[in-house]
Amino acid sequence: MLDKIGIAKRIAQEVKNGYYVNLGIGIPTLVANYVPDGMEVEFQSENGVLGMGAFPFEGEEDADVINAGKQTITTLPGASFFDSATSFGMIRGQHVDLTILGAMEVAENGDIANWKIPGKMVKGMGGAMDLVASAENIIVAMMHTNRAGASKLLRKCSLPLTGVNCINKVVTNLAVLEVTDTGFKLLERAPGVSIEEIKNATEGNLIIDGEIPEMNI
Repeated sequence: MLDKIGIAKRIAQEVKNGYYVNLGIGIPTLVANYVPDGMEVEFQSENGVLGMGAFPFEGEEDADVINAGKQTITTLPGASFFDSATSFGMIRGQHVDLTILGAMEVAENGDIANWKIPGKMVKGMGGAMDLVASAENIIVAMMHTNRAGASKLLRKCSLPLTGVNCINKVVTNLAVLEVTDTGFKLLERAPGVSIEEIKNATEGNLIIDGEIPEMNI
């Protein structure tokens, strides 16, 4: 079973040389720490940063240099800062190759709920709706179940939707799954995790085709 760092490491394998990548709040922000050396990737944050690097070491933080989750970040040579209009022009203009988001729920048809729990105060939806409406390649980083042990990979989302039929792939602490027309196709198992465990933790339709390898992280 993976922890949050393990999920980030596995998703980093999906990043390709030359990609422009948007990292959402939570687990996705960790992905920048695990991109292979020598690979050129431009990480974009919707608060107006292009060229994010890894998190700073303790004592080297700059409170004025943050990501969309208000975490301090580093920037790479050539990084740029700009206003929200320019940032969302990049997103809505489909200039981002890969979007990595967290989620509270994902449905078997690719719907995502990640911005609001009814009855709880939220400051706003952030950039998630623009990201899922504009991006063609979206990976979700999330835990497979909630704290009560109930599945977060569902037949149908119960929370307010952020986007409809838009998710391509999900990486959880248990598995890597592709969202297909017929459900979640199991691609890889986390180290030490059995297919039976993944079945029991997945409410949505789970497709198992042939031998399922363990992740290599």
